[in-house]
Amino acid sequence: MGSALSRGKYRTSMHAFLVSAAAFIVLVGVMVVVHEFGHFLVAKLCGVRVEAFSFGFGPRLFGFKYGDTDYKVCLLPLGGYVKMTGESPEQNLEAPGTQTEVLPDDPGAFTSHPRWQRMLIGVAGPVANFILTLSLMFFYFGWINEVPASVLKTTTIEWIAPDSAAAVAGFQAGDVITRFDSVKNPDWNLVYDHTKLNANQMVPVTVERDGKSVSLSLHVPASAKSDNFDFSDMGISPEYLDGPVAVAQVQPDTPAARAGLRNGDKIEAVDGHNFHSVNTLLAYMQAGAGKPLVLTILRNGATLQLKATPAKLDTLWKLGFAPVPTPIRDEPLPFLAAWSKSLGFFKSNSLLVVEVVDRLFTHRLSVTQLMGPVGIAQAAGEAAEMDGWLPKFGLAGEISLQLGMLNLLPFPILDGGTILLLLIESTIRHDISLAIKERIYTAAFVVLMAFFAFILFNDVSKLGLFTHIKP
Repeated sequence: MGSALSRGKYRTSMHAFLVSAAAFIVLVGVMVVVHEFGHFLVAKLCGVRVEAFSFGFGPRLFGFKYGDTDYKVCLLPLGGYVKMTGESPEQNLEAPGTQTEVLPDDPGAFTSHPRWQRMLIGVAGPVANFILTLSLMFFYFGWINEVPASVLKTTTIEWIAPDSAAAVAGFQAGDVITRFDSVKNPDWNLVYDHTKLNANQMVPVTVERDGKSVSLSLHVPASAKSDNFDFSDMGISPEYLDGPVAVAQVQPDTPAARAGLRNGDKIEAVDGHNFHSVNTLLAYMQAGAGKPLVLTILRNGATLQLKATPAKLDTLWKLGFAPVPTPIRDEPLPFLAAWSKSLGFFKSNSLLVVEVVDRLFTHRLSVTQLMGPVGIAQAAGEAAEMDGWLPKFGLAGEISLQLGMLNLLPFPILDGGTILLLLIESTIRHDISLAIKERIYTAAFVVLMAFFAFILFNDVSKLGLFTHIKP
């Protein structure tokens, strides 16, 4: 039996790995190809010779040549690249007579074009990512826009765990968050994002309580740095929906079955608390640590009360029933409303990236909190297996936007670094020596690879692969 359980866990892990790997390849591949297509398109419009447009890296598998450009698919499907004549210092420093030799008067070379055109080519990649983000979200909001059948628009707190960080700060059930950190009238996604940014720090919060504005100060626990952080870690249970908790199926020989709970019952209250989601009920049972509950049930139009005592099931205090999934419906928005929502998504996520970079440089955010390729792969795999389209479109939009913004950072090798060097050359009115450029790019490459290796190691260390290794 133990070996069968091990095989089951292995198959589950392998399935998750394969889904994550496939989703990562598709996601990053599309994002990078769109980015490179931006460079390619503007380079062609400016008359720069593009020698290769590649999907993937490494040995060429197949493709075709049209004009000066080799359109190809390579062995490693992790993004792609565009190769322009004279783009890198190494090409310009090649010995005469080699295939990549760039003649000083070559009109098709990247360096033969005005600096403003080269800047346009540099910025075209990030702009392509921005356009993709807006297009994805506009399509989602304009043609899909999944919404719960019943949704609350306010950031209302459903329950506060006793002795939690939120309880110490003075939060109460029914409070409506009107300001969190620097954000006015946030939704729960923004509250979560700014909670993560303020790990182990105090955050000013304003809530509306009984028609009055109350100012509070919340200490965000250090666990907010973890990818598994949840509002319940602070003792907060958000109110996402209205209506009672509906029971889909009661599992046999469980506290729910012994208490008399039936399929189709609706739990209107627990110990007098009006809970609207099973997550809040779970948080309440963990705080009670097995304390008996009084359930107010609606069954066939009649109200009755049941007494149930939670039990430890899968390491958590539970009753043992499956809730009815939240009903979802499509509600496509009109053109202007969809465009406005897309711009809002773009703006809020752009500001979040800017704030992350600012906090990194001011040492208010640890580099270990950044998500690398392994983390992105996990997120992509989870989004691929989630119900609905929002997780898929939302993650793709966020990754595309972040790729575009990070490439605009003024660091050599990145597009922003290329633009910075061109601006310096425009200011001093002559080109920087190719030998100096080569040294700059070599040093930047080493720093970038070291940073990438650190992020990759940090990602892998979060997987728990070494948790069973004891000194």
